[in-house]
Amino acid sequence: MSLWGGRFSKGLDPAFDSFNRSLPFDRRMWREDLEGSRAWARALEAAGVLKKTERTRIEKALRKLQKELEADPGALERSGSEDIHSFVEAALIRECGDLGKKLHTGRSRNDQVATDLRLWLRSRVLLLDGSLEELQRAFTRLALREAGTLLPGFTHLQKAQVLTVGHYALAYVEMLARDRERLAQASKRAERCPLGSGALAGTGFPIDRRALARDLGFDAPTRNSLDAVSDRDFVAELLFVASLSAAHLARFSEDWIFYASAEAGYLELGDEVTTGSSLMPQKKNPDSLELIRGKGGRILGKLCGFLATLRSLPLAYNKDLQEDKEALFETLDQWQACLEVSRLVVDSARFHRERLEESSRRGYLNATDLADYLVQEGVPFRQAHDLTGRLVRLGISRKKELQELSLEEMREVSSRIGPEVYDFLDPHRALARRSALGAANPRLVLREARRWAKALQIPSGGSREKQKNKKRSKG
Repeated sequence: MSLWGGRFSKGLDPAFDSFNRSLPFDRRMWREDLEGSRAWARALEAAGVLKKTERTRIEKALRKLQKELEADPGALERSGSEDIHSFVEAALIRECGDLGKKLHTGRSRNDQVATDLRLWLRSRVLLLDGSLEELQRAFTRLALREAGTLLPGFTHLQKAQVLTVGHYALAYVEMLARDRERLAQASKRAERCPLGSGALAGTGFPIDRRALARDLGFDAPTRNSLDAVSDRDFVAELLFVASLSAAHLARFSEDWIFYASAEAGYLELGDEVTTGSSLMPQKKNPDSLELIRGKGGRILGKLCGFLATLRSLPLAYNKDLQEDKEALFETLDQWQACLEVSRLVVDSARFHRERLEESSRRGYLNATDLADYLVQEGVPFRQAHDLTGRLVRLGISRKKELQELSLEEMREVSSRIGPEVYDFLDPHRALARRSALGAANPRLVLREARRWAKALQIPSGGSREKQKNKKRSKG
């Protein structure tokens, strides 16, 4: 059944009919379309358009349709309807006859679809927030058990300073917290009800839009009908939130792909998140992380594509906006899958502590600590920086790490250096000296991990947890 046609003398060409139909993807919103339709029926009754008996029959028919679709969702796939709105209206007319034709009074698919999509997002946002929180918990558990495990830190993909695995894990807990904040903020801005805006100029019937918004659980109705039916800012915002979060996951994936390599040897991923080669028997490939990294580009592409669609649209509604749902649905599906697989990866990983200890003592990661030592000995920092650089060059020429240089060799560069310098060059002592808030000091890391554990309502220790953690780590 078509919701239009009186103006036309011919039917659609089959090729265009297929091109035009949105039911194959907007059928996801069937529950929300039914919910909005029931609320609209109540609003029409309050406006005197429907009698109470008529509204009751319509609501009963819509509830019956909901039960039928819950029992047989395949009916949506078998339908030839243009979209979810025409599917519901056709079913209503079959059940109620001409009464079913009254429901669309004063309503346009323009305000209807804008309302459906906002309603659909509510439950999906809750699922996404739950997945983000679960990944936060996984990183927090990692921080708790590896708070003091050394980890070489990198800048420019060059060894820089020593961190701990726990400190690294908490960096992602912070990123995910911002992702959750952005998701909540974007969702909040979508809590305005467009229903009753009509096609663009507002409904021609005395609908109480404030009561309608309350009925559907929105914070308030939209204030401008022209903006309401054409606004897809909330879609673009959610695509951005997903894109930035996916970028965080891609960065984590890039790090761990390297960490799991034979060259680094920092960690081993579980068999449950890796694959092998059809030719090379020895391979253990980090496909989970590579797919997370790859899907980040796909998610970003949806954001860029949708913004390119929006940027040239005149007011008000244009069929271009039909592209919002495929972009949004696919993005949120892929984002949620990435979050769930990331959690599996983090939970499966075992860090090799001996290898991390060894790597943290090679590559001059303690150079900044040596410069700090010279500053404490009264050397201005810029001069201390230069002297330390000369000592690094000396170490490279003699194939020695800074801590391997003798005191006499160090004094060839600076007479200010004394035997206590070796305490400054030890990575554990270096970390222990970092006492400022947010530093990689294992004591501070553990305190912060416990703070997050409390906030996320996960255990911060206990005998069973400690036994489990011992099995997870090597070295």
